[in-house]
Amino acid sequence: MPHITVQVRKWGNSLGLILPREVVEEAAVSDRDLVDISIVKKKKTSGFGMCRGAGPFVEEEDAHTDIVGD
Repeated sequence: MPHITVQVRKWGNSLGLILPREVVEEAAVSDRDLVDISIVKKKKTSGFGMCRGAGPFVEEEDAHTDIVGD
């Protein structure tokens, strides 16, 4: 069975997980079946710092000699 990531959702006073159809079909899971799961909380990524380690921006001089300005 492949590793999947699902989002936890509020369900009344509880939290629930929705299993994708492909996983349900592959595992032959049906309503009221008991299943074992492992939970590993993933860090949320905001996008900030995604280019960590990249060098500073350096503007190239005369990079586009084929473009003529006004």
